[in-house]
Amino acid sequence: MGNEYSTAAHWPGGFDEAGLQKWAEHLRSQLHARQVSLGLVFMAPRFFPHARQVLEILRVHARIPLLAGCSSPSLIVGAQEVEEHAGLSLGLYSLPGAQLTALHFSQEQVEEANGPGYWRLEMGLEPGQTNGWLAFLDPFHLDSEAWLRSWNEAYAPLPILGGLASGDARDETTQVYLNGDVFEEGGVAISFGGDVKLASVTSQGCTPIGDTWTLTRVEQNVIHEIGNRPAYEVLAETFNQLTPEDQGKARGNLFLGLVVNEYLEEFHRGDFLIRNLLAADPRSGSIAVGALPRLGQTVQFQRRSASAATEDMETLLTRARDQMVGATIYGGCLCSCNGRGRGLFGRPNHDAELVQNRLGPMGLAGFFCNGEIGPVGQRSFLHGYTASLALFVKK
Repeated sequence: MGNEYSTAAHWPGGFDEAGLQKWAEHLRSQLHARQVSLGLVFMAPRFFPHARQVLEILRVHARIPLLAGCSSPSLIVGAQEVEEHAGLSLGLYSLPGAQLTALHFSQEQVEEANGPGYWRLEMGLEPGQTNGWLAFLDPFHLDSEAWLRSWNEAYAPLPILGGLASGDARDETTQVYLNGDVFEEGGVAISFGGDVKLASVTSQGCTPIGDTWTLTRVEQNVIHEIGNRPAYEVLAETFNQLTPEDQGKARGNLFLGLVVNEYLEEFHRGDFLIRNLLAADPRSGSIAVGALPRLGQTVQFQRRSASAATEDMETLLTRARDQMVGATIYGGCLCSCNGRGRGLFGRPNHDAELVQNRLGPMGLAGFFCNGEIGPVGQRSFLHGYTASLALFVKK
């Protein structure tokens, strides 16, 4: 599935040199006379021994000047989510006037990074020379949070999108790809500059419940008071106001949404950073969250479920479509949490179909990840249970 600027396809088989050459050539021919600017490749772990050969075949036979991606046992291609026996997927994108720059970086560099100038020097790019980033990271040997913090410092509010590779969980091995190279650690970041920008949809799979509140007493990740009342009391009240049916769905699925930009007139879906509730103590009246909230920050409790995740994704995709009326969408990359898919929605292809129905047709490639990267407000964050969609759009 694709449009005149992009196409994506799934190779279900194993390593077969002649077959892959033909397949890559056929996919390349679907863009007709357009030149390929970027290829995105995602491979299941069974390709690990052959990954370097696969990259070479794809680069030569699909004539790809910049090829990047990573490993995952479950892939996204077109309107399809291939969650088992996945093979590999390849997206080809023709991006007129784009200036693409890519870098592989290591944990050592993340530890060295000392201020915004560091990555600008490594990358050779100032913030004015890029419109945003697509990144694929190894979750086992790279401190993703530290990398993201330092990259935000260098380039925020430009969006960073992408995800953490999946692989063989038993031996904690993943692969990250750049051109002909296969890395088992570090990450790859691609800058989109020139006439192409990144538009983002970060769907965190939750629906807000109850009212918005202000944090009035906070210590580290422990919230003592919300609206000058014990935090636990506000949480219990919010839960008790749900219908019995929603209470059943909310048990074990309650989260806290933290507003990232306090300067908005009112707060909607997509303005909140969703974080886990780690503990709630009725005796002390405190709750602990998987974040460091600030005094005075606006919060709202959130409920996660399949229906909430569908509603959130539909609302955000529709909003994106309305904001981009008349814009040319060349293609996209979808990074979806491995806690979504058939396991959450009870049916295949949920996220990929929604993207194509609302914004397609487009060449869409992607994978199921160990963590998703996407912006909320002016900064980009690491998420869970999220669908992070990067759209390549004419500037």
